[in-house]
Amino acid sequence: MKKYDGFCLWFTGLPCCGKSTIADAVAEELSQRGLNVERLDGDIVRQSLTKDLGFSKEDRDKNIERVTFVAKLLSRNNVATLVSFVSPYIQKRQEAREQCHNFIETFVKCPVEVCEQRDVKGMYKKAKAGEIKDFTGVNDPYEDPPNPELVLETDTETVKESAHKVLTYLEGRDLIPQKVEMSEDEVYTPEEEEIVKKRLADLGYL
Repeated sequence: MKKYDGFCLWFTGLPCCGKSTIADAVAEELSQRGLNVERLDGDIVRQSLTKDLGFSKEDRDKNIERVTFVAKLLSRNNVATLVSFVSPYIQKRQEAREQCHNFIETFVKCPVEVCEQRDVKGMYKKAKAGEIKDFTGVNDPYEDPPNPELVLETDTETVKESAHKVLTYLEGRDLIPQKVEMSEDEVYTPEEEEIVKKRLADLGYL
């Protein structure tokens, strides 16, 4: 089997734009294709690696610096690394680009009004009421990527459509294997599947 190069697929965008959902869908497909995949997600990382940091600009920068360091190590060691963070500032994303192997900036573009409608935690509402400070999209800026490799417009695309765009791009860069599609005459019936499973079990493979 061909050994594929590692990469850092960096999803950036407003809170609730769909970064994590799409990254999870892509990660699942990459795992099915036999790649070594790791996910670095904002909510999860802040529960461990960066739980000491707040949401001031200084702390946000430190947050991205730590994540970048981990992504750099993973991507240069042939790991498909999928990062999903708001990462609102161009400078820090540029630094991540310079450090990570095969960096692919993926702008998850979505109007703030749509993001607010999707916000089940009510963060936008709290930010507007002054209960949350330095909240991106309300009282802290988000700097759009000027030249991202990918743009996913999640107000008009389904998760499946956005994930397909990402996978097609990765295939075009020869960073992942092509998906093998079975023709109709290659698809097993349920009865045939049971026969195959029994044969494999008899041979000790199951």
